[in-house]
Amino acid sequence: MKTTEQKLLSNEEISSFCNQAAMLFQAGIPPVEGMAILQSDAQSPEGKAIFDQILTVCRQGESFHKALEATGVFPDYCLHMIALGEESGNLDVCMNSLADYYEKEDAIASSIRDAVTYPFIMIAMMAAVIVVLVSRVMPIFEQVYVELGSEMTGFAASLLRLGNHLNRYSFIFVSILCVILLLYLFATRTQGGKRTTARFLNWFPLTRRFYESVACERFASGMALTLSSGMDTYSSLDMVAALVGNEKMKQKILNCKEAISAGANFAEALTGAGIFNHLYSQMVSVGFRSGNVDVVLKKIADRYEENTNRRLQSIIAVLEPTLVIILSVIVGLILLSVILPLMGIMTSIG
Repeated sequence: MKTTEQKLLSNEEISSFCNQAAMLFQAGIPPVEGMAILQSDAQSPEGKAIFDQILTVCRQGESFHKALEATGVFPDYCLHMIALGEESGNLDVCMNSLADYYEKEDAIASSIRDAVTYPFIMIAMMAAVIVVLVSRVMPIFEQVYVELGSEMTGFAASLLRLGNHLNRYSFIFVSILCVILLLYLFATRTQGGKRTTARFLNWFPLTRRFYESVACERFASGMALTLSSGMDTYSSLDMVAALVGNEKMKQKILNCKEAISAGANFAEALTGAGIFNHLYSQMVSVGFRSGNVDVVLKKIADRYEENTNRRLQSIIAVLEPTLVIILSVIVGLILLSVILPLMGIMTSIG
C-alpha cells in the first residue's frame, strides 16, 4: 500500500527501470533473478531498498506487479499495464512500451519546465535591474540635481519616490520576494503545486492551445500502450482519461466512450468527439482494419510531439528578444527621464 510519506518515482526513473527490466525479460531472465541483478547494480541506498522490497514480495510467490505495488513508488497506470503484460504473456513488450511512454512524458515535462523557467529568470533579472536603478542610481542623480540648484520633476520624481519607498520598506519587499520564491518552489516541486499549475496553464489563453496539443499527445501515446498490451478500447479510454491532465480532453474522451456505446467504431467516435482531426481519425480507421492501431497511434503521438517541440521552440525564440527589448526600453526610459532634463540644466548654466 502507498503511504503519504512515499514519493512516486520520476518519469525518468520509471523509464530507466522499465528499459532495464525489458532487456532482462527479453533475454529470458525471470523477474526474481532480474530484480536481483538490478539490485546489485543499484547505486543509491533508496534504490537498493526498493529492489529489496520487490525481491521480498516476489520470493513469497506474488506476481511481479504485486511486488512493484508493494513498494508504493510506482504510479497506478504503470502497475496496471504491467499486470496486463503478465496476464497476456507479453511482459517484456509491455515494459519496453512503458519505457518509451515514460521517456516521452519526461521529455514533455522537461520541455515545459525549460519553457517556463526561462521567462521567469528573465523577468527576475528585469526586476532586479529596475530595483537597483530606482533605489540606488536615482538618489545619486538627485544629489547632482541638488548641487545644480534644481530638483527632479515628472516621471523621474515618481521613480525617485518609488526608490525611496523601496529603501524604506525593503523588509516588506524582501518578504514578498521570499513568498513568491516559495510559491514557485511549491508550483514546481510538489505534486499538489504541479497539479494547480497545470490547471492554471490549461485555462490560461496564451498556453491553452499548447496544453491541448500535449493532451492529444498523451492520449495517443497512452492509447497505443494500452491497446498494444491487449486491453479493449473502452477500458483503454477509461485509463487514458486519468493521464491526459486536461479537463477539456477528459470530456472529449467521455463523449468518445458514449459514441462507442451507441454503436460507432473507434475512428468515428474520435472524429465525433473532436479528439483528432479527420486525417488522424482516418489513420486510426485504417490501423483498426489492418490490425495495427497501436502502431498508428504511436505515429500520431510522435507527430504531436514534433509539433509540440516546434511550438515550444518558437515560443522561446519569440520570448528571448521580446524580454530583452522590454528590459532595454524600460532601462532607457528611466535613464532618459533623468539625463535629458539634466542636460538641459547644464546647457542653460553653460
